[in-house]
Amino acid sequence: MINIDNKVTKTKVTMEDRIKNLLFDNKVMIVFAILCFAAFMVSGMQLDAVLREVFTRISRNGFTVLALLIPVFAGMGLNFGIVIGAIAAQIAVFATVYWRFTGFGGMMLAVAIATPMAIAFGYLVGKLFNKMKGTEMIAGLILGYFSDGLYQLLFLVLIGGVIPATNPRYIIDGGMGVKNAIDLTGSLKYSLDRVRIIDLALGLLVVVAVITAVKLFLHLRKKRKFELKDLVVFLAILILYGITYIPAIEKHLFADRINLIVALPLFLAYTIIKNALQIFRQRQKPEPDYSPIRNIFMIVLAVVVYGLTYIPSIEKLLMSVNLPVLPYVLIAGLCAFNNGLLNTRLGQNMRTVGQSQTVASASGINVDRTRVIAMMLSTLLACWGQLIYLQNIGTFSTYGAHLQIGQFAVAALLVGGASVSKATNKQALIGVTLFHLLFIIAPQAGNQLFGDAQVGEYFRVFVSYGVIALSLAMHAWQRKQPKSELLSGEDAASASPEKGTPAMAKAADSE
Repeated sequence: MINIDNKVTKTKVTMEDRIKNLLFDNKVMIVFAILCFAAFMVSGMQLDAVLREVFTRISRNGFTVLALLIPVFAGMGLNFGIVIGAIAAQIAVFATVYWRFTGFGGMMLAVAIATPMAIAFGYLVGKLFNKMKGTEMIAGLILGYFSDGLYQLLFLVLIGGVIPATNPRYIIDGGMGVKNAIDLTGSLKYSLDRVRIIDLALGLLVVVAVITAVKLFLHLRKKRKFELKDLVVFLAILILYGITYIPAIEKHLFADRINLIVALPLFLAYTIIKNALQIFRQRQKPEPDYSPIRNIFMIVLAVVVYGLTYIPSIEKLLMSVNLPVLPYVLIAGLCAFNNGLLNTRLGQNMRTVGQSQTVASASGINVDRTRVIAMMLSTLLACWGQLIYLQNIGTFSTYGAHLQIGQFAVAALLVGGASVSKATNKQALIGVTLFHLLFIIAPQAGNQLFGDAQVGEYFRVFVSYGVIALSLAMHAWQRKQPKSELLSGEDAASASPEKGTPAMAKAADSE
């Protein structure tokens, strides 16, 4: 950009520049992908076994990694304090198991116990972070260690010592403190993984019916207009549920898992429809500088991938993987929630606060309240993520299940190409896939190279902390750079003092 007489001239960005920027922005992800490929080739593991374990770990850990995104939106960086949400989940799980509640009902009780605790903890953390603006990440890390001390006090001293607890299955001999490990088999193990597709369909129908009834009630009270689309959605869900009674379809819906050979075409169809709609919208309302090349590429790629599923070896590989339905539905729901949040007034306020607290405050946004809400949401989602993790792992490590959740979740997010100031659903999912792929194959690779699987364990822990350190160092370096010596015309316009960034302007208008 050349600035002459206060006029902004756009410079042309070449394809070579875009490729260089793409490679630079995703350098960590590319290095991790190379490491995973090299480790797999050395490990000697079978591809089908690796694939099954990867998808199991995605269902187990994906929700927790996605819980990190909201504080990033609000400019609070990487939330190392999600360990506090995990603690709330573990207290609830212990109470549920101790009271001998089992199955899906027991998990719902654990959710009911953990949710208010997580919201309260998130509120307190948000209040604390408002007193420590600019140092939220280090504060969250230290706060995690502090909360672990209180957690240890509760489970080692208070339970059995002050809080009555006598069941020898869970309490240490002597009557004070909880045992190191609690087996969830027969109680909460797979309580979410085993929810059937037909039960999810019924649950969706009930939820939509309740929402429709509430909207109709508000319409009758003249507080909201009941729109035709509300009725159409309800009727569509009702018809789809009615289809489930067709015998040929019904027999497939009593399963609690869906085969990857079925799930993959559904995802590819979603990708094609999404990109086709984006192209259609641009033809209806053209935007400057829009290029359909990316959308067309994604459509072609989806078609090619679908074609590859007909290759016998690939088809056999995909058929060897079964996905637990409910955990993946919850992950997809959280992705939709994160995207939808940014289109709400609260989401726009978070983005504005994240870009500039000064401008946000001048726009009439309550900065402190917005930050507190972000922490409450992140802590609550991390709590639910830990519940998903515990029921899948099947063993509750009383004093260790929560210790490194913050570091590993943050590392997974960074591996996907996210940064302290920017993160997306796609980056979170790619990151959790690559990070846990390395976790799976590194021990075997270490065993093949050095005759000791523990070497791979040390390597993956070193890499996880190294990724975090590198990201924080890059963030500190970027903050010291001049704000913008050479802005593009588009950036310069959006950074003008009159308008602020687009998100700021939109948020100001909403106020």
